[in-house]
Amino acid sequence: MADAAVHGSIAAETEHGVPSHATSTGISNEKLAMWVFLGSDCLLFGALISTYLLLRHRSISGPVELRDPANIFDIPFTSVSSFVLLFSSLTMALAVGAIHRGDLRRCRTFLLTTALLGSVFIGGQVYEFTSFVNEGLGYTTNILGSAFYTLTGFHGVHVSVGIMFLMAMFVMSMRGKLGPDSAETVEIFGLYWHFVDIVWILIFTIVYLIP
Repeated sequence: MADAAVHGSIAAETEHGVPSHATSTGISNEKLAMWVFLGSDCLLFGALISTYLLLRHRSISGPVELRDPANIFDIPFTSVSSFVLLFSSLTMALAVGAIHRGDLRRCRTFLLTTALLGSVFIGGQVYEFTSFVNEGLGYTTNILGSAFYTLTGFHGVHVSVGIMFLMAMFVMSMRGKLGPDSAETVEIFGLYWHFVDIVWILIFTIVYLIP
């Protein structure tokens, strides 16, 4: 009787499409862990953005022209970099859709494209940082520099980590270790990547566009 009850429970779960490793929320432990991580990251980025807003106009050291963010930002260049990163959200979504359909070739293509777009964004950020340093705004020049580099640099680290995971999944797929049964893995990482893109929209708007 006990075995019958167990088998009946498993059958019910399969019938309703609920995986055996699902939590009481109806999603897997792995996906729930990612949501918890993203929630904690929201708090961290919120603190960094708030700190930047409080400190960006309080610089009293360094050249006068470097005490106002508007004097150093190259809005057109950063806008292009931002568009590249946002476009990578589309390719990430296409990768998730492809692996759910079992189309591994397209999934690999979109994973690699997403990684390349993320790399272009990081390259643009490195170029931007180098330009600011050449103009005299370093991390320790004033409070503005410290707050700016901490906020945008921390986001850049998130993108860089994401690129490494994308390449890891690409290699796994090439070796046949990332198939349709691993669709949730790609989907979970997609949550992370979309989160990184959304955070950048906030950073770009608050740091670069709001006077």
